[in-house]
Amino acid sequence: MKEKEESKDTTSRRDFVKQGAVAAAAFTIVPRFVLGRGYRAPSDTLYLATIGIGGKGKDDLAHFTKTGKVKVAFLCDVDQVYAGPVFKTYPDAKPYIDYRELFEKEHKNFDAVSVSTPDNSHALIASAAMQSGKHVYVQKPLTHDIYEARTLAQLGRKYKVVTQMGNQGASADGVRQMREWYEAGLIGDVQTVYTWTNRPVWPQGGMKWPEKTATPPGTLDWNLWQGPAKERTFPASAVGGGIDLLPFNWRGWWDYGTGVIGDMGAHILEAPMTVLGLGHVSEVQSTQSQPGRGFKSEEFPDNCPAASYSILTFPKSERTSGPVKIHWMDGGFMPPRPEELEPTDMFLADAEGGGGMIFVGTKGKMMAGCYASRARLLPVSRMDEVVNLPQKYARVPGGQEGHYAQWVDACLAGYGKMETSSPFEKAALVTENMLVANLAIRGYNIPKAPVVTADATGAAGNGGRGHRLTYPARGLNLIWDAANMKVTNFDEVNQFVKRDYREPFKLSGV
Repeated sequence: MKEKEESKDTTSRRDFVKQGAVAAAAFTIVPRFVLGRGYRAPSDTLYLATIGIGGKGKDDLAHFTKTGKVKVAFLCDVDQVYAGPVFKTYPDAKPYIDYRELFEKEHKNFDAVSVSTPDNSHALIASAAMQSGKHVYVQKPLTHDIYEARTLAQLGRKYKVVTQMGNQGASADGVRQMREWYEAGLIGDVQTVYTWTNRPVWPQGGMKWPEKTATPPGTLDWNLWQGPAKERTFPASAVGGGIDLLPFNWRGWWDYGTGVIGDMGAHILEAPMTVLGLGHVSEVQSTQSQPGRGFKSEEFPDNCPAASYSILTFPKSERTSGPVKIHWMDGGFMPPRPEELEPTDMFLADAEGGGGMIFVGTKGKMMAGCYASRARLLPVSRMDEVVNLPQKYARVPGGQEGHYAQWVDACLAGYGKMETSSPFEKAALVTENMLVANLAIRGYNIPKAPVVTADATGAAGNGGRGHRLTYPARGLNLIWDAANMKVTNFDEVNQFVKRDYREPFKLSGV
């Protein structure tokens, strides 16, 4: 009985293809670029193809269509059930399962692509779109790997397309306000920044891929969902002793996600990088929580830690007198409460969705929440000092919410005509620095080969000799050679700079 009930709620692949055929028959869109180079369609409409629509993609679509300048032309998702309500919301859009088929068959019928898939596939889809000459919006993090971030930045320039990463805080007023305050000298020179988030809000830490497997539902293309990652059997659900990987809990697995800093770093690290004019990180060290229950983190190399604390060191910039250390904390780690807060002031960790940033200057402090929201000087009474401070940097219309409209307008204007807040050249640097931190986080559990040791008394083990594993990256400052894209003092982590893709998946345009 239960199987019959579930089948009623499941859209079959046959029905899905049939739906696509109906949409194709009615498809009469003439994209603006087809009418001739430099010619703008009377409707001034951007024709959009969206890849990954069930989760964040659904929210992205709502923001794009809210501008009144976007026509959702194509919808693509590997999970027909999860994406089902979105297909119904946009009945005029032609549905696809495989983005490669979409690009091959329909490349003449849309202007731009929005990518909201798991991190694992961002670069593959975005590179294919740019090679086809499409403007691209990609959810954060820009990519899964450092090499991919560098590549997408290069492709944006090569193919002259408008790009934007989905870190909306880059368009918020807060980051511009804090830059104006800093450059006005209100908090002096900054060499320390604390950043934090309360995430993960998904299962992470102390997890192994389950031995129990299940057959993927017929409405899910499991092979395409895995993308370039190594092939795995479909996991049984948590109810059956497995894991609920889809639709959201993939973030805690290195094959598909980039952990907490990958999820939230683009929202929180972008502001201090912009305010202080920081470039490539030069050193990073990290520590992490243990899974508990008598287990150790090294027993779970495929799963991100439940909590981590990383310190990223940046070289002196044109806006600082020396190197800058950004402290990143997640999973419950937080900086000390600033002494400048009044006893009744709520710490931003509670008031701003569990995340924030504190700039520690030689003359004072300033802080903001996630997305650089509610920026303020500390103590708050100092805000009187900025009432008449001239506005130095133009604001994005709509602020944080205007992030989507800004990209749409820039696409309609054409490459080089308008700036975006997080073009791939900038987004790639933010993403790379986040992923360098992940090298230290992943390196924490990489052992050296067993070595023969002796204890102080010579009595332990076999004749006073024993075997143990060492973990050299723990407590080590990893040195990042940005020019050569590698860590110079712990080569074992360089395997994560650029993945080996599973066939036939590959980057395009390189």
